[in-house]
Amino acid sequence: MLNKSAIESVLKQMMPITLEQMNGIKLMNRIDTKYIMSLERLPELLLKAKDKYFVQDIDGNRTPTYDTIYYDTDACDMYLRHHDRQLRRQKIRTRNYVESGLFFIEVKNKTNTGRTKKKRVSINPEAFEHIELDAEGFEFLEMRSHYDPLILSPHVRTHFQRITLVNKRKTERLTLDFCLLFENFRTKKVVECGNLLIVELKQDGAQHSEMKDILLDMRVKQAKCSKYCIGTALTNTTVKTNRFKKKLRLIDKLNH
Repeated sequence: MLNKSAIESVLKQMMPITLEQMNGIKLMNRIDTKYIMSLERLPELLLKAKDKYFVQDIDGNRTPTYDTIYYDTDACDMYLRHHDRQLRRQKIRTRNYVESGLFFIEVKNKTNTGRTKKKRVSINPEAFEHIELDAEGFEFLEMRSHYDPLILSPHVRTHFQRITLVNKRKTERLTLDFCLLFENFRTKKVVECGNLLIVELKQDGAQHSEMKDILLDMRVKQAKCSKYCIGTALTNTTVKTNRFKKKLRLIDKLNH
């Protein structure tokens, strides 16, 4: 489970990088590699990475909180396209960077070549759960979404803390998400995954990564996953989950 003092101890040893310094490495068009592992192993991972990576620091905070709402159609089309291995798919979400008080609407597209392309615009706080309340955000969605915005509604809310690492060459970014909580707007079910750590490596292209070497040394295998799909599968028994059963068993094992 969460060993906060051990995590903070290692983070204090790492060189910081600010949001301004990260401006050139947003990686909005990228290749993502994901991993699922036990949160208990986070201090070990950070120790192995501390001399090779910067840690993002926002006014002294190195574990900021994220609050995200994923939108979908009534038929859960975005979830099902991912479940059914459709190469071209889309996810739409609003995100609140809690400590910063910033709100965005984001559209993520997965291309048939495996790249992730993300576009976003800022929105007002009132539009976090009601995207129609921000004219610019709604217009952005009309332009970027594969779906009519009027048929989209909030489906799953995710709440988590994140550590962001950047390699010294500034060619890749790594996010470490933990203390995950999933809440379903339809079923009202809430699931906490206290010992789950989702690791996501974001790169401009296929190139050598010291983090991949670290995770290989720790015997952590790649696990294609989506927080929206995991959250939906954990909180809604009416959707099909066949493709995700192996990951769901792993998550259940980590949390018990």
